[in-house]
Amino acid sequence: MSVAIVGAAECDLGVTGRSVLGLQTQAVTRALADAGLSLADVDGIATTGVARFSATQLADHLGVVPTWTDSTFAGGSAFEMFVARAAQAIEAGQCSTVVISFASNQRSARSRSLGGVFEAHTPEAQFEAPYGPLYPASYYAMAAGAYLHKYGATREQLAEVAVAAREWALLNPKAFRHEAGPLTAADVLAAPMLSTPLTAADCCLVTDGGGAIVLTSLARARDLPKPPVRVLGYGEATTHTSMTTVDDLTVTGATISGAAAFARAGLSVADVDVAQVYDSFTITVLLSLEALGFCKPGEAASFVQDGRIRPGGALPLDTSGGGLSYCHPGQFGVLLLVEAVRQLRGECGARQVAGAEVALAHGTGGILSTHATVLLGVDR
Repeated sequence: MSVAIVGAAECDLGVTGRSVLGLQTQAVTRALADAGLSLADVDGIATTGVARFSATQLADHLGVVPTWTDSTFAGGSAFEMFVARAAQAIEAGQCSTVVISFASNQRSARSRSLGGVFEAHTPEAQFEAPYGPLYPASYYAMAAGAYLHKYGATREQLAEVAVAAREWALLNPKAFRHEAGPLTAADVLAAPMLSTPLTAADCCLVTDGGGAIVLTSLARARDLPKPPVRVLGYGEATTHTSMTTVDDLTVTGATISGAAAFARAGLSVADVDVAQVYDSFTITVLLSLEALGFCKPGEAASFVQDGRIRPGGALPLDTSGGGLSYCHPGQFGVLLLVEAVRQLRGECGARQVAGAEVALAHGTGGILSTHATVLLGVDR
């Protein structure tokens, strides 16, 4: 493919007291500065979470008149989907420079409730609402329960995902849990039970934050200050809206999105040096690793043991600390891409994966509903 990411940045993270548009502006302008570009260069915008017409709102706020926009709302996977759409638009000549961004002030604004947003007007609500599920926690808890039952995995094995994420966060000064100290499996199991079998430590953070990336043609990218990060492949799948329509909670649409991304890139899991996999909940990671082909169904619980996904392990995973220990502003997918770009550029300091040349970023949205995979690589 002839498209590359040339800029990547976060906005302020944690508890910021800033507005959504204020955080979005930080993310976009910082990413453009990283790319050696300005708002005057931008003719494509992809974003969500700002307002009813998110891309329109952001373009107006920034004073940009784009010739291409996308505001697909697919939850945490939207940003990996945006990469595909942006690459296609740039290759087709619809635009030349695209900014993909997201930000949320959910912690400062206290806009996120434990019950989440259960849409009472949807057809499935009449079957699910009477049971009082936490949205989305109870749904991921059902998937976790099904997985543990089906494969005989243990809660301690599931907890390893959170333990590994914390180890990476301790290497990342920007991580929300950077000063919190190590986490053990016993700590995860002893945390308050949120929705059986998931405790609070199995669940992602609730923070302000966000980020942005900038894409342009590879030819143009080679004239910009930072090393280009090439878009090698992408794929997506949308499988369901309600858990009541899912035949097997342990099988996800990442099987489709991952296979498509690897096929487009002409690569396999053996080529991946670093993986950024959406970790809204610990179970999300296990299901995604299996679906993406890193291990077989039922093997992920043992696959992540013995430090495999921790710093120094064979599969560096969620190297920023992930949604579990770094930052989770409600939709984490853009920050998976930011970290993947930084790893391929060698910019991650103490958490840098030596010699990383291929990175995978995989987003999950809804209640295991939407899935999008992107493969990125250094420019050779």
